[in-house]
Amino acid sequence: MEKSITVDTGSLQKLSAVLGVFDENLTLIARELGLLTHVDGTVIKLEGETAEVGAQVIESLLATVEAGGNIDKSSLLYCISLAEEGHASDIASVMQGVVAFSAKGKPVKCKTVGQKNYIDAIKNNTVTFGVGPAGTGKTYLAVCLAVSAYKGKQVEKIILTRPAVEAGEKLGFLPGDLQTKVDPYLRPLYDALQEMFGLETYQKLMEKGAIEVAPLAYMRGRTLNNAFVILDEAQNATREQMKMFLTRLGEGSKVVVTGDLTQTDLPAGKTSGLKQAVSILKGIEEIAVIRLTDKDVVRHPLVAKIVRAYEAQENKRKKEERA
Repeated sequence: MEKSITVDTGSLQKLSAVLGVFDENLTLIARELGLLTHVDGTVIKLEGETAEVGAQVIESLLATVEAGGNIDKSSLLYCISLAEEGHASDIASVMQGVVAFSAKGKPVKCKTVGQKNYIDAIKNNTVTFGVGPAGTGKTYLAVCLAVSAYKGKQVEKIILTRPAVEAGEKLGFLPGDLQTKVDPYLRPLYDALQEMFGLETYQKLMEKGAIEVAPLAYMRGRTLNNAFVILDEAQNATREQMKMFLTRLGEGSKVVVTGDLTQTDLPAGKTSGLKQAVSILKGIEEIAVIRLTDKDVVRHPLVAKIVRAYEAQENKRKKEERA
């Protein structure tokens, strides 16, 4: 006998927010979980083997609405998968926690449990390594926390850096000095800062040196005090560069190192400094290593599928090499 469960949303306004435009949220839940649904007044009725899971998702959506949060398709799909895996209790922390606010007042939220763990690790540690595939929000979330720390006067400066390693292109053929040559590679960092500060404030902070965006080579010989420092694309840092960077840490500073070990652009025979660092530094107090996966990809759902396809191909290649 199929299960039947009802959830009372309490008001037509809450019901409308939970259902979504043209009932798209309820339709998505019904399709993903194989349920029959019916709405009567403010009550949603679910019928099917997974009715209990559907009810947990709807109750989480209701809690999100009551907390003033928004519901989008990608977040809803992720929450359905959490409930199916028996982790419905994690949904609220994913859908309701606000990391920061953009210059236009838009809330920035974690969209996965992995992202929530990443944010918590950055807040609670001096050095945090965020390792995972493209689209998991490693850099963007770190920048959001850096901006929050600056606005809260926890740090005096934000420093963003990347190794000057080509991703299939030759820097030497580009005009200008090293800074000019690597500016295109630093563009995602500029964009994130401008979104969080607003263009005018961002430009003023750049002019007075409160924000610094520079190639990794520019960090040598410095001590970085009272700063929030982000090393992006760290898989392209050599072992020597990584050691140099990490030993720049000064008083009152916080460091976040992000990278994707599957996208290393170092020359053949060169070991990634990120790969070595996460291996030898894990377990040290005040250093956290957070590994994000394809489940934490928050771009278009197709990106997660692309990531999984490449990972499957890489695993197949490694098996063939061992055979």
